[in-house]
Amino acid sequence: MIYKLTPALKSYIWGGRRLIERFGKKNGEETIAESWELSFHKDGLSSVGGAPLSEKVSTEELGVNLRDFEFFPMLIKLIDAKNDLSVQVHPSDEVALKTENSLGKTEMWYIIDADEGAGIYLGFKNDMTKSALCEAIKAEKLTEHLNFYPVKAGECYFIPAGTVHAIGAGCLIAEIQQNSNITYRVYDYGRLDKDGNPRQLHVEKAIAVADLSRYDRKPLNISTEYGEIIGVSKYFTTTKIKLDEKKKIKLDNGTFRALISVSGEGEIEGQNFGAGDSFFVTAGEGEITISGKGDILMAEVRRYYVGIDLGGTFIKGGIVDDLGNILVSDKIPTESDKGADAVAANIARLTDIILEKAGLEASDVVGLGMGVPGMINSREGIVTYSNNLNWRDFAISKRVEELTKLPVRIANDANVAALGEVKFGGGRGMDTVIMITLGTGVGGGMVLDGKLFEGNMGAGAELGHSAIVAGEEGEPCTCGRRGCLEAYASATALIRDTKRAMETHPESKMWELCDRKIENAGGRTAFDGMRAG
Repeated sequence: MIYKLTPALKSYIWGGRRLIERFGKKNGEETIAESWELSFHKDGLSSVGGAPLSEKVSTEELGVNLRDFEFFPMLIKLIDAKNDLSVQVHPSDEVALKTENSLGKTEMWYIIDADEGAGIYLGFKNDMTKSALCEAIKAEKLTEHLNFYPVKAGECYFIPAGTVHAIGAGCLIAEIQQNSNITYRVYDYGRLDKDGNPRQLHVEKAIAVADLSRYDRKPLNISTEYGEIIGVSKYFTTTKIKLDEKKKIKLDNGTFRALISVSGEGEIEGQNFGAGDSFFVTAGEGEITISGKGDILMAEVRRYYVGIDLGGTFIKGGIVDDLGNILVSDKIPTESDKGADAVAANIARLTDIILEKAGLEASDVVGLGMGVPGMINSREGIVTYSNNLNWRDFAISKRVEELTKLPVRIANDANVAALGEVKFGGGRGMDTVIMITLGTGVGGGMVLDGKLFEGNMGAGAELGHSAIVAGEEGEPCTCGRRGCLEAYASATALIRDTKRAMETHPESKMWELCDRKIENAGGRTAFDGMRAG
């Protein structure tokens, strides 16, 4: 189902007329400060046909990802700041649930338009102390310690809970936030409310929850098939869609989609829209088509995971969503020669790197899944034996959990690769799949009748250690036996045979490619030599 939303409109002393004149939002007031486009919050419910949206959609239509939340997690607003908003801060979930019976508030701002010189205050220029913050508030010099960002249309800013901030006069903003209406005002320029009284401040609460560390803005650089991800957290993922003629959006059972047009006009499945219009698309399998020209913000609730591929040379990692999309990835050296604890520390370091690249906190991800070479006790999280890493009985799951504070699950790397192909790749829709992985060694993964087959001690699918040459004539393998497939079909075997060929044929072009040094031979050498004649 696709619902066109009727927002709840709010008039505050700092609001202007752009929501009325530009987007046609009207409630009889002279000015409108906020339009709550998508809201399940009691302080301002958005509606469809006169009934609250929250009463029209079922749990299944919200999507299975929302089962992770006690409250509907998202609220979307349009904000017109004719005058400066107060300097304020929002608490985290932990504090808000304990003291306010509410979610905290992490949010993001998309700048729809801005007057010349308009800007926002966001975070401290330098690390602060509580005493220094108290002094700045008393002296009415708080803004001197905050970053001021001049803004322009199309920019996006992410504001984690605890970040001191303020929207400046002249900004027209789309705000995607947690479903919360808790604000702790720190400073309000001495303004009075409509009754002539000073506006209430919450200085003590604000100081208790404020992040006092220096704030560094880190814009995202994540592209998807639909557009650019401009805000990501466990509460909302926002994608900016540049609409040009026609765009098809695939739906899934994980989450609803909220769509808000910030410029242009078009049609969504037969319903016309203009700038400022919002739609709610229920979860479920299918596809919708949007046509027209302009910019649309699409908000949804995705689950995120850390994926780690532990190799003998490199640790590779990525942030992956519940649809199998990789948001960001990176790699660092394994350094297995430094010992198992050093490798675990490198896994934790890479986890921090990719979380930062994705703009996520550890609390935003469900957990960490890792593929590890060797015989794996996946139930206990123990590497029973790995010849590539020279490990025996190392409880890697427990160690990485201690370092990252994330739930960790491990399995043999080839088994994990097979699972990935069955869930998201070439084996999708198949009940039985056998996969062979080629690299430093040869691995195997088997999914039989829809279930991962691990076998005794997790070694049931170690196809690389199936003997293909019997007896003492077989090539020695790193596992201690002879004649294994890995001893013939791996990169290690290729390099060994390349060196043998070079020794047998001193006239080979491969010597030139290796600067006459046999130790320089690698996996590409034989192929480069062939191309060289």
